[in-house]
Amino acid sequence: MCEANAYFIENGEETLIMEAVDTVAPEPEGILLTSIFGDQKLVKASIHSLSLVDHKVFLQKKG
Repeated sequence: MCEANAYFIENGEETLIMEAVDTVAPEPEGILLTSIFGDQKLVKASIHSLSLVDHKVFLQKKG
């Protein structure tokens, strides 16, 4: 499978937000994450970086 895990990145620390993320979509309020199981989570964040080889999406909280 090619899904990724999404993390908040803060002070160099990773905090898991969601596993098995299939889609990452921008929304006016933040980022909408959808898993391969259909679970959705809207987070007030912006994309910090992606690690495609490691299947990781790093998000930065919006203040």
